[in-house]
Amino acid sequence: MNPSLSKFMLARTPKHILHPKPTMNTAIPLNTGATIPALGLGTWQSAPGEVKAAVTHAIEAGYRHIDCAYCYQNEDEVGEALQDVIKRGIVKREELFITSKLWCTFHTRTEEGLQKSLDLLKTDYVDLYLMHWPVPMNPNGNHPLFPKLEDGSRDIDHSITHIDTWKNLENLIKSHPEKVKAIGVANYSVKYLEKLLPQASIVPAANQIENHPLLPQQEVYDYCKQKGIHITAYSPLGSTGSPLFKDETVLEVAKKHSVSAGCVLLSYHLARNSSVLAKSVTPSRIDENRKLIALDDSDLEKLASIPKKDGIKRFVYPPFGVNCGFPDKTDGIDLSG
Repeated sequence: MNPSLSKFMLARTPKHILHPKPTMNTAIPLNTGATIPALGLGTWQSAPGEVKAAVTHAIEAGYRHIDCAYCYQNEDEVGEALQDVIKRGIVKREELFITSKLWCTFHTRTEEGLQKSLDLLKTDYVDLYLMHWPVPMNPNGNHPLFPKLEDGSRDIDHSITHIDTWKNLENLIKSHPEKVKAIGVANYSVKYLEKLLPQASIVPAANQIENHPLLPQQEVYDYCKQKGIHITAYSPLGSTGSPLFKDETVLEVAKKHSVSAGCVLLSYHLARNSSVLAKSVTPSRIDENRKLIALDDSDLEKLASIPKKDGIKRFVYPPFGVNCGFPDKTDGIDLSG
């Protein structure tokens, strides 16, 4: 097409067509041919006694994407909620997208790890099963989740690499396709992906990473886009104490659209064609997080300027979450990517 004609047509194309308003369940394609709902309910750090009610309310409010992990130690309550809403006819299992994750002490026991999550979640299958971190830990250590050596450092399992673990996941999906529909990774940098992909027979369907305007991880985002790997963003509002809610650029975009800063920070990921996880156990907040908008190119340009003045210059993987205390480097394994 003639370039001048293209510009002419684009200039006169309505904004609602160029930037359609996303919804919480906008279906984003995966490289498997399946789709993942744009907005998911995150269950990390959701306290015992709160998770079941939160998941139940979320599904009743229209959420269809629930993100879980064995390490969160609350999949039993999530399972109770899933069983409840399905029994009451609120939703069918096939209408839900459930993600779980293989924990580090199960890298040599992928089938066992999957089955534990399936039993806790009270479901026959998960839609996506992720390698939670590319760091195998001793399955026979002094703690079932966070084994330590005598010097206090993490007890790393040097008999296996994350590449071996991925091959175990590939075998899992080949031998038990009825139990897991897709496999992926989490907390993978470009460095780790570059080591993994040449030896993978299945390209990860997704890479779940911490992602927000202060931590755009553009290199990871671009690499995954090039390789057809979907990005799911966690901690989209920033980690604890994040200044994003008061950031002048975020507030400027929010004012332009007459929405909250939180709405902008969640919608940011949909504009990048990523899915996003919003974590809350408060019904009103769960409801509020459903309100998403279409950000235009100028909005994204403004948000992209944030890390240039305030961002994290070099991404270092968080230590398995704020409460886990996993060091940046452990016994020669560099987690910084």
